[in-house]
Parts: sequence; C-alpha cells; structure tokens
Amino acid sequence: MSATSGGADGTTTRNAGERLGFGRGTVVQELGWDEDVDDDLRIQIENAIDGDMVDGDYGNVVDSVVLWWREDDGDLVDALVDSLTDLVDGGAIWLFTPKVGRPQAVDPAAIAEAAPIAGLSTTTTVPVSQDWAATRLVTPKSHR
Repeated sequence: MSATSGGADGTTTRNAGERLGFGRGTVVQELGWDEDVDDDLRIQIENAIDGDMVDGDYGNVVDSVVLWWREDDGDLVDALVDSLTDLVDGGAIWLFTPKVGRPQAVDPAAIAEAAPIAGLSTTTTVPVSQDWAATRLVTPKSHR
C-alpha cells in the first residue's frame, strides 16, 4: 500500500510525512494506534522527522499530534481535547481516519461538528494512503 500521491502512478518525490509538514526534529505524538494503522505511513512520518513518534505518556510538549480515529472509537470531541494536552501553541493535530467507504470510516460532518466544540478549526483534508485520509486541525488564530 502506497502512502504517496502525486502522479498517475501514485508516486511523488516527497513522502507523506514531508507532505504533511513534518521535518527533521519535529516531535510528533501518536495517539489512537491500533493494529489497523498504516505502518508504511508511520514509517514515512518517522523518516521525515528522523526519529520515533512519541506516545501519550511522553510528558513534554510536542509539535504535532497524529490521532488515528475510527467510527467506533468513542467521543471524537473528547479525543480532540485530550490531543491538545501536550501540543505546543500553534501546533497541529492530524486526524487520521479511514477513507469514506472503508470500514470504520468517520463521517466528514462528524469531524466538522466536533472540531469547533473542541476549540479547533479544520484547515485541510488530504489522502495519505490507500485506506487513510488526514484532516489538519489547529487552534483558531483568535484563540491563540
């Protein structure tokens, strides 16, 4: 399964981690990991940051959060609020959800509804692998 996009053959010169804005030295916290996550995508993110993603027990500030989320994972608002705990001001949450039509897909309307309740704005949604899409969520500038 490819985690890149671009040309007709699905290739690009930048990996998914770089396309999401992750760079060397970025501290990325991964939440919601389960056996269904895209390991190739995880590797691309770790290659882009030149290190391992940290988990929820990290205990320090992080530059970005990757939150894997599925339809039956519970309350999305609560998960988004929890994702803000270690996030540095100006950091982004990348909400990874199964693409529409895939098992456990999250309705885009549910994300659009949950984000402002959690104090976040949706900026973009992009496909990041064959089965997963990523939605970038940030604190609105008026709240920073």
